[in-house]
Amino acid sequence: MARVLTLTLNPALDLAIRLGTLQPGEVNRAESTRLDAGGKGINVARVLTGLGHDVTVSGLLGADNEAPFVRAFAELGLRDAFIRVPGETRINAKLSEAGGRVTDLNGPGLRIPEHALEALKARLGTLAPGQEAVVIAGSLPPNISPAQLAGLITAIREHGLPVWLDTSGPALTSGLAARPTGIKPNETELEGWAGRPLETAEARLQAALRLNAEGIEDVLVSAGAGSVLWAQRGTALEAVPPRVTVLSTVGAGDTLLAGALHGLLSGWPRERTLRFATALAAECVRHVGVGDPKAVDFEALQHQTVVRNPSTGETLG
Repeated sequence: MARVLTLTLNPALDLAIRLGTLQPGEVNRAESTRLDAGGKGINVARVLTGLGHDVTVSGLLGADNEAPFVRAFAELGLRDAFIRVPGETRINAKLSEAGGRVTDLNGPGLRIPEHALEALKARLGTLAPGQEAVVIAGSLPPNISPAQLAGLITAIREHGLPVWLDTSGPALTSGLAARPTGIKPNETELEGWAGRPLETAEARLQAALRLNAEGIEDVLVSAGAGSVLWAQRGTALEAVPPRVTVLSTVGAGDTLLAGALHGLLSGWPRERTLRFATALAAECVRHVGVGDPKAVDFEALQHQTVVRNPSTGETLG
């Protein structure tokens, strides 16, 4: 399998809380809680290592509460190349109600000393050779600018490596200027880049194809339970996921990206890759955690995933 590097600049301890109905201003009793070492790049790494890839994780990690991350990396078999910075990594809370409503409370992240960012750049210079792909995912710490993110993308691209970017807002806009190989926005993030509502599938398709024309080879757009759009070098496929009972959406987009990258690195046809990635993301939302390709019904989920030509509606496979 392939060697992959994931970069998480603003990791988090993810606190998932399951409850009946949230009553603001009152004492609420949780049905369950779970605390995981997280961050989008780390979630992508979880999936890829589970699929057999040799994955190194890097980025910027608070030294004061690193223990859950160190433990998770060891359990998962991930190579730990994070730069430690003073302070505590943030905590993100996700409140999931029985009716399906999800409320996110995300911490801002640590302020990063300048020397730590320089140390990360130096480490990436030694890590990049020998990798087959790099994923940069998640938000930025408060004092890391979008321009600095773009600089990291450019530096990695100079090694001739494909770089996938999954972020939002100004970071996405600035990152796109550095021409990553691929991006994975959701529909809201795509609208943010386009600067206007994209209320139809055709509008999302045209936006994705425009990004192709501007030099982004792969644009993977997730639209929740509705569909996944993949525009690649001016042609597109769309997948409709199977219907499942949604328990938690944490990690679904990260699972989708990891599934797509797995197919690409394995040399699969696009249709097979999109079907696999979409089904794996659907598997993910049924429970807390990332998607599990070893689920007993995963083959059935793939068969229930419809892949079609978004322009003609023709079903493929």
